[in-house]
Amino acid sequence: MRAGEASRLLWTDIDMERLTVTLNSPEKGGSPRIFKVSSKLIAMLNALPRTSVRAFGDNPTPYRKSIFQNTRRRLATKLQNPRLLRISFHTLRHWKATMLYHQTKDILHVKEFLGHRNVDTTLLYIQLAEAIFKEAADEFTVRVASKPEEIQALLEVGFEYVCENDGLLYFRKRK
Repeated sequence: MRAGEASRLLWTDIDMERLTVTLNSPEKGGSPRIFKVSSKLIAMLNALPRTSVRAFGDNPTPYRKSIFQNTRRRLATKLQNPRLLRISFHTLRHWKATMLYHQTKDILHVKEFLGHRNVDTTLLYIQLAEAIFKEAADEFTVRVASKPEEIQALLEVGFEYVCENDGLLYFRKRK
């Protein structure tokens, strides 16, 4: 999500049982979408105070931005890493999209995930992934399965089917 989209997120947009977050108010003419989230994120959201109908409160965006900047500045000083000062909310969106493209190699999936209307906008993430990972060869974890339970378990943790040989099914997942 963009920072503005997250700031408008309502508690009713978060489904704690199905582990989903629905974005009903996209910015920049984007598409509404539903995100599958981890139970850890749901637990963190549940730990937030419910003082408003909005998940992140009713504080104005400049207030949130200043808190983020102050926290970032303290962390950069503490870790003696001035590069942290270059990180913004949008940097996190770019990073997630770049990693998603690197893992899936599916630009249409990334386009839908980001809510872009046009795939041309999403092509930036191919360039970023190629620049970041150009020297790293694709490395995979490979697993073999023969029983339906094993196949289901591998698919549930993100392995993709590759081929079948001698009655065994081969799966892989990027490291």
